[in-house]
Amino acid sequence: MELQELYALMDRFSATGLTSLEWEQDGTRLALKKESPAAAPLPPPVSAPEPEPEDLVTAPLVGVFYAAPTPESAPYVTPGAQVNKGDPLCLIEAMKMMSEVPAPASCVVEEVLVRNGEAVGVGTPLFRIRRV
Repeated sequence: MELQELYALMDRFSATGLTSLEWEQDGTRLALKKESPAAAPLPPPVSAPEPEPEDLVTAPLVGVFYAAPTPESAPYVTPGAQVNKGDPLCLIEAMKMMSEVPAPASCVVEEVLVRNGEAVGVGTPLFRIRRV
């Protein structure tokens, strides 16, 4: 085998996906080996952007939800109302005691999630808010 033929065979071998080649002709034996190509690392999975976490105001105690201080009064807040941190959002009556539920931050009330007079438990979502 001529040197040019050997180089041509090596070039062809390296251009293939083969990892080994054995060739024999007229008493001349040639063995070519190359390491198998390592699998290219996969790119990190593409995930959908995580939605903004919902801000919920939840009931701090078990009781009855009241949207207003008295039955004749307007509710403390309605959807779209902007409130400051600490402003009252509602009352929860527990054992004849009224407890105000304050706004955890300056926010806009997006949705009222319970009805006036509804019983709530600890952790019951009361309001969906958007911080401002």
